[in-house]
Amino acid sequence: MKTLGLQVINCQFCGMQNGPSKYQEKDIEQMVLENRAQAEEITSLRAELEYYKHELDKLKRMIFGSKSERYIPVSDGQLALGLETDTIEQKPAETEDIAYTRQKPNKESQVSHFRAPIPSHLPREEYIIKPEGDLNAAKKIGEEITEILEYTPGRLYVKKYIRYKYALPQDGGVLIGELPSFPIPKGNAGPGLLAHLAVSKFVDHLPFYRQSQMLKREGLEIAESTINGWFTATCTLLAPLYERLCDTIIRTPYLMVDETPIPVLTKDKP
Repeated sequence: MKTLGLQVINCQFCGMQNGPSKYQEKDIEQMVLENRAQAEEITSLRAELEYYKHELDKLKRMIFGSKSERYIPVSDGQLALGLETDTIEQKPAETEDIAYTRQKPNKESQVSHFRAPIPSHLPREEYIIKPEGDLNAAKKIGEEITEILEYTPGRLYVKKYIRYKYALPQDGGVLIGELPSFPIPKGNAGPGLLAHLAVSKFVDHLPFYRQSQMLKREGLEIAESTINGWFTATCTLLAPLYERLCDTIIRTPYLMVDETPIPVLTKDKP
């Protein structure tokens, strides 16, 4: 029995070495056909996927794109990809006319928007406007006032001090009025101008060279070096106030400081 079993196995092994059997050839052919069909199906699915991607991109451009970026038709010289959709006849959209009545809102329900009044401390310039025509037989029954806020750029003016001289009789000498004290001895800059230059520099962050250009537009040419000299003299006058301020700050147990930097351009840079 053992000898017969070994002979059968040897025969089967010899048959496999001689080549595939008739049944195995059919199985291989079937597998080749199935693989070929699957490859064709994959190719078809890929083409269908590309088609839907193209349609989705086109719809996105038509809906969300700007006017210049919306769907761009293919030119005649460009090869067609065969992805065009069939034209579908669209029926006109049905419209429905709805009649309604507009209700005028009551004055009580309306929200009133009042403008903030112009502060009363500002000086007023009155302009009287009379209606045209013959007003001899007309009677004034009232008036309407309209206030417009205006602004005049910083005004430069000159204080002119005129001191009269008087000669005393009998060679008693000459009398002349005494000038008031000025911030800068023998200088021609008043306290208002000096205060404006300092506030513009440290509060409005305007450098002196820019302030010099602003004054030049007003027809007054003042060199930047002159403004710097005025500012140095002003700092000397304010030295007692500065020392008092430092003493107050040192005595403060808790101090809060705003260290936000301010960008500044030099005059040599654009």
